Amino acid sequence: MAKIAGIAAAGVIGLVPAAAPALAQQSSEPPQPDYAPTMLVLDASGSMLAADPGGGTKMDAAKTAVRTFVAAAPEAAEVGLTVYGTETGNSDAERDAGCRDVRVLEPAERIDKSALTAAVDQIVPRGYTPIGTSLRTANDALPKQGPRSIVLVSDGLDTCTPPDPCEVARELEAQGTDLVVHAIGFGVDDASRAQLTCIAQSTGGTYTDAVDGKALEQALPRVSAAALRNYAAVGTPITGAADYRSAPLAGPGQYLDVIDHKKPRYYAVDVPEGATAYFTGTVSFPRRDGDWSSVNRLDLKVFGSDGSDCGVTEKELTGSADDGVALTVSTVWDGAAESGSGGNEACSGGGRYYFTLEWGAVSEGMPAQLPLEVSIGVESAVSDPGAPAASEPVAFTAPDGAVVPVVGGGSFNVAATLPGSGRFTDTVQRGEFVFYRVKLDWGQGLAYRVRFGATPGRGSEHTSNVETTLYSPYRAEIESDTGAYTGSEQLLPSGKDLATVPIRYLNREEGGKLVTQSVAGWYYIAVKDGQTVDPDKRAAAVPVELELTVTGAPEPGPQYRSGTGETFGKEGKSAQATDRDAASTAAGDSGDEGVPAVVWVATALGVCVVAAIVVLVVLLRRRGTR
Repeated sequence: MAKIAGIAAAGVIGLVPAAAPALAQQSSEPPQPDYAPTMLVLDASGSMLAADPGGGTKMDAAKTAVRTFVAAAPEAAEVGLTVYGTETGNSDAERDAGCRDVRVLEPAERIDKSALTAAVDQIVPRGYTPIGTSLRTANDALPKQGPRSIVLVSDGLDTCTPPDPCEVARELEAQGTDLVVHAIGFGVDDASRAQLTCIAQSTGGTYTDAVDGKALEQALPRVSAAALRNYAAVGTPITGAADYRSAPLAGPGQYLDVIDHKKPRYYAVDVPEGATAYFTGTVSFPRRDGDWSSVNRLDLKVFGSDGSDCGVTEKELTGSADDGVALTVSTVWDGAAESGSGGNEACSGGGRYYFTLEWGAVSEGMPAQLPLEVSIGVESAVSDPGAPAASEPVAFTAPDGAVVPVVGGGSFNVAATLPGSGRFTDTVQRGEFVFYRVKLDWGQGLAYRVRFGATPGRGSEHTSNVETTLYSPYRAEIESDTGAYTGSEQLLPSGKDLATVPIRYLNREEGGKLVTQSVAGWYYIAVKDGQTVDPDKRAAAVPVELELTVTGAPEPGPQYRSGTGETFGKEGKSAQATDRDAASTAAGDSGDEGVPAVVWVATALGVCVVAAIVVLVVLLRRRGTR
């Protein structure tokens, strides 16, 4: 991604009263996150009556694992249940019927936890193991468009071939669907493990071993959470205006809009005297095959109370939008802390400001509109800025201790929380962006590395771009690194460390990148594995290890003139009409202390990783430089 920023001197312009803007409408309930429809396929063949090492039967253990997953599943998840082996025995005379014995017990719709649990409780294992047929049945029961997943749990080989289940998986993949199959082998032998691994790898999914019921209870929720991972859209709907006079007034909160080709959208924000405003737009582009140079750009500008140009232009460019890039553009507006003497009075001091977002450069074949996420924060003025600025990034130290499995989120809004220093593992699909977050208090900093593990399949057709990006609490990029992944282990960064300096308010006075490290709160780490060079070659999912160092003892931060000092981590409260005196009201985790009085709005819409974070640029593709 390339960033283009311009600050132009603005002339003195007389103040003209502006028409009262429309107010952003607050919905009674915020939109729910989007999850990939997922079908759980459960083995209920006769072999599931065998004893589990932990006690009871394998079927008992599988039911417990499913109940654990269902209880923890998001309320907005779309999860169904398919089962095989419940309607016949496993005698030779029953083979024909047994190999057709596949039933969809619950559709892959918004999860009904009680119905799903009841369906699981009633399963009685008896029959054959028609894995191939069950995959076709599950696929037919899923939506025909968009990302979707199957999570298969089996304790053995398909006993009904043909069809060979691995061939069925290849058949489904050849149809060009966005289907991924994840397989869990429950106490399986080598032959069964090989078959299940083939099924998963043929669709770009993962294979996981569960040696007993306890392991299955741990694995199923984790694998299913990864299958559900998709862009999670949250926020209050808002419609940006074509001119400043009719711009909706937006306070800190979460907003969803759409953006058109080369048509600016205006939003009004009241910024109190001395306060700082943060404004970010995020667009996630649809993943498409083919074009190696798909240039798109987002533009952001700031206007004063009379609609005059305040001379601030931010531009973010990606040359690889067809790789499913999520692009953000942001600005930190401190005009309310400046005097109007000798300059444009409409662009200084407390008052109403207007921010525009525009899809300024559009590549061929893009939709007429895309979802737009708008994030707004307002930080109160300070009476004491606290410790002096820091300039040296913290050092990376390889963490000790056991590796901890995590499931990264599909967006900023559902980023997985990393509790501090440690080693964390996840599995990333090709063409997937995954998000994690780390809380940094005043005086703390972080440094990290990402290790992309080896996978089966080598050669140029399996090559993809891997990237990691570190973001501020307002989704501004701090650092990133990228490389070519060929199936062999790859470590990022390849050069200098990916790190912050200790977080201090006065870092912003140093300018440049340090501005992004001047607020305490949630810092985001994005990990990307792009599509393969040959999109027709489905490559295996990539194991990822994230090594994280969090250093520094929390120290006193700035003293704010007003506001509660709450965290960035939670969603900001939905915006309504906002009095200028109330614009600094903080939103977030009321239990968190020591973080700046900044109110956040993260808006989201559509199915695209909000990852505004990803200015990712694909391997071998045009990449701009800052």
